Amino acid sequence: MSAKQILIGTVAGVVAGAVAGILLAPQSGEETRQQISDKTDEVKRKVRNWTSSSIEELEDLKNVFAKEVVGLKDDVRERVLKLINEGKESYENINA
Repeated sequence: MSAKQILIGTVAGVVAGAVAGILLAPQSGEETRQQISDKTDEVKRKVRNWTSSSIEELEDLKNVFAKEVVGLKDDVRERVLKLINEGKESYENINA
């Protein structure tokens, strides 16, 4: 399972749980709509924070790997760097 699938599943679960909790609470329609809007904004903010920090961590990992790891064959080193870049691109696509 890819990181993108895990992230999408997690976000969907959080949103579904929040919506179910809000809809089952005894409130007026206007209050319910406002609460759904607030929770949606909160989830978006949390996902953006998580993905941007993950991108920064991947970039740091890439820089450490590129500078510190010597002695690996070039093809192995290139494959690892490629995997790190693909992970970073996946997070950027999710955040877009």
